[in-house]
Amino acid sequence: MTMDGPSTEKVRCWAESDTQLHLDNGLARLTYDLAGGEFAFASRGALNWSGIHSAFRWQGREVHTGMYGSHKAYGEPKELNDRFGRGVQVVIRHEKTGLPEVEQHFYLYERQPFFLIRVVVTGGDGMKLNRMAVLKSAKLELEKGADNGASGEDQLHALRIPYDNDKWVRYIAKALPWETESYEAAALFFPGSRRGFVTGSVSHDVWKTGIRIRSEQPGKLDEFELYAGAASEMTRDTQPHGYVHGPRVASPLVFAGYYDDYREGLEAYGRANAAVEPPLKWEGGVPFGWNSWSAAMSTLDYELYTSTSDFLKREVQPLGFESDGTLYINFDAFWDRLTAEEMADALRRVQANGHKPGTYWTPFAFWGGPEQFGREVEGTDGKYTYGEILLRDAEGEIVADIAGGLAIDPTHPGALQRIDWFTEKVIREGFEYLKLDFMAHGALEGKHHDPAITTGIAAYRRGLSYLASKLSPEAAGRPFFVNLSIAPLFPYAFAHSRRISCDVFGQIGDTEYLLNSLTYGWWMNDSLYRFNDPDHTVLYKSFNQEATGHHEGRSRLTASAIAGTLLLLGDDFRKEGAAERAKAWLGNRAVMDVARLGRTFRPLEWGFGDRAADVFVLEAPGSGTNGGDALYVAAFNFDGTTAARKTISLARAGLDLKAHYRVVDLWEGKEHEAAGQLVVDLAPAEAKIFKLSGR
Repeated sequence: MTMDGPSTEKVRCWAESDTQLHLDNGLARLTYDLAGGEFAFASRGALNWSGIHSAFRWQGREVHTGMYGSHKAYGEPKELNDRFGRGVQVVIRHEKTGLPEVEQHFYLYERQPFFLIRVVVTGGDGMKLNRMAVLKSAKLELEKGADNGASGEDQLHALRIPYDNDKWVRYIAKALPWETESYEAAALFFPGSRRGFVTGSVSHDVWKTGIRIRSEQPGKLDEFELYAGAASEMTRDTQPHGYVHGPRVASPLVFAGYYDDYREGLEAYGRANAAVEPPLKWEGGVPFGWNSWSAAMSTLDYELYTSTSDFLKREVQPLGFESDGTLYINFDAFWDRLTAEEMADALRRVQANGHKPGTYWTPFAFWGGPEQFGREVEGTDGKYTYGEILLRDAEGEIVADIAGGLAIDPTHPGALQRIDWFTEKVIREGFEYLKLDFMAHGALEGKHHDPAITTGIAAYRRGLSYLASKLSPEAAGRPFFVNLSIAPLFPYAFAHSRRISCDVFGQIGDTEYLLNSLTYGWWMNDSLYRFNDPDHTVLYKSFNQEATGHHEGRSRLTASAIAGTLLLLGDDFRKEGAAERAKAWLGNRAVMDVARLGRTFRPLEWGFGDRAADVFVLEAPGSGTNGGDALYVAAFNFDGTTAARKTISLARAGLDLKAHYRVVDLWEGKEHEAAGQLVVDLAPAEAKIFKLSGR
C-alpha cells in the first residue's frame, strides 16, 4: 500500500558530523542529535518539533534516551519497499552501564509527510515494562499560515479522541491553553489554515496508548507525550496497565506527520493503520434494515419483530429502501424474551420476506449477581461456571463492573467455549448479522487466565479475533456481518463496522451528539472499518422519548445518510406517525443513494469544543452534470426553537470561487444556482442536503 503525498523526492540519509544524522524526503526531515540522545522533526518550514526523546518507567523511575552515554546508529540504513512504499529504516541504539539498552527504529518513506517510530527496550529474561513514552517533548512549533477564507481568530487547537464510545463520551477540539489526554491518536491544528500535526499508534496488539497534552498559554505547549500503557477512568480501568515482558519489550508502532489540511492527516493516519493491519473485508453493500432497541428496548416481542419485516417488505421496500435487494431485520437486547418456538417462526417469516435476520450478544460482559456465579457457562458441558470465567485482579478479586456488567476474561477456555456455543447457535439458526455490545469489558486490565496474556488489549484481541474467525464466511458458510457497538476504537480488524458514538435516539440533541463523533471521527469509515455505524435511525419516536417533530426526525435520517453508513431504522411502525414518515422519506431515492454510497462526509470546519460541526461535505467524482464532478453539502440547525441562516463558502468547500453551480435540494427536489457561496435557510431542528455540480 502506497500512501499519498505531493513530493517525488527519494529518502536521503546522511551524517552531517559525528553528532548529527539526517533523514530527509523533501517533505519531512528527521535530525538526530547523537550527542544528546534527542531528535527533531521538521516539515516544509511550517512544523518544527525539537527536543524529542523516548522514555520508559523502570525500577521505580523514568529513564529517557538523553540519560544514556552512548547514542549510535546501529548498522547501515536499511532500504524498504513495503505497504507504505519505498523508504529507509534507521536504528539508533542507546547504551549505558546499569541501564537496559534502548533502540529507536525510524521509518521515512518517499513522498510522505510523516515518519514512523518504534521503541524497543532490551534487558534480558526478567525485563518487564508497563509504561513507555515513544515521543516526549514540549518544543513543538506549528506555523498557522493563511486562514484560507475562514473567519475568526485562528488559534492553535488540540483534538482529544476518546478511547471508546461508552457513556456518551464526546470528542473535544478546542484552543490552547488546556490540559487533556487523548487515546490512540491526537492532533494539533489551526482551524483557519487547516494546517495540522497528527500522531497516533498504528499497531494495536498489546498496548493502550495515551497522548498527554498540557498547555498554560495560548498557542504554546508545555508538555506533549505519546506513551504506551494508558489505564484510567477513560479506558474504564480500575487496575494499572499490565506489564509487557522481555527480553525485548517493544512499543506500538507510532505515526507522526504534518499536513496542510488536518483532515487529510487523519485520513492518512487511518490508511497507515490499514497498511499495518488490513480491515476486515466486506464484499456486500451498505446494510439497510431495522434494529429493535430504540423501538422496544426491554419490551421486545415476537409481534413487533415480525410485523416490522412485513411492513418494510410491503410498504417501504418497493419505494427503494433496500441495499443489494434486501434488508436486515435485527434483534437487539432482550431477544431471549421470545420462546424457542416464537424465535424459530420469526426467523422463518423474516426469511420468507427475503430479509436477513440479525441478532445481538455481549461476549465479554456478564449481567448476573453473585447469586448467579455458580451458573453453568453455556457450551462447557458443566466444566465451568460464570464465577470462574470472570476477570480478576492480582489479588484474585473480581474486577469492578462497568454499567452493571462484570468482565469476562477473553483468555479463559470457558469464555472461548462459550463463543463456540453461541456462534454455532446463530449460524445454525440462520442469522447473518451480529451486533456485539459492551466490548470494552473484554479490554480491561487484570490478571488473565492465560499467563502469556498480560494486558487488556492483548486479551481483547485474543477473544475478538477468535470470535471473528468463528463468523468468517469459511466458518459460517455465508457472509456474516459483524458490528461493534460500545467498544474501544482499536483493534479494528475483526469487525465490519463500529458504532461511531454511544446510543443515539431521535431528538435533535441526539443528532448533534452523533455528529460530534462524525466531525472528528469520519476518517475511520473505509479505513479502519468498512462502515461507520450511526446507530438506529429514529424517524418518529424512540421508546424512551416523546415523538419528534418533522424536521427533527428528518435531521436524524440525514445524519445517518451522511455517516458512512449502516442505515438501520429504529421505530415501531405500528405507530401511524412512524409509518407515514417511513413511506414519505425512505422513498427519496436521491437521499437513499447517498446512504448506499457507503462513504462518509467530511466536516467543513473544526474547533467547536465538544460540539458538532453543522456543515459536512463529500466530493463525488463523476456523478455531476454530464459525468462531471459533484459535491454534496449537508447543513444542520441544532437549535430546536430558532431558525438559522448559514452562509457556506464554496471556496472553503474546495470549489471554484468564480464558477456557477447547479444546486439540487435532495429532500425537496428544488433547484437553483450558486456562485461563491451557498446560503441555506433552516427551520428549527432542520437539515438539508444538496448536490452541487457544474451547469
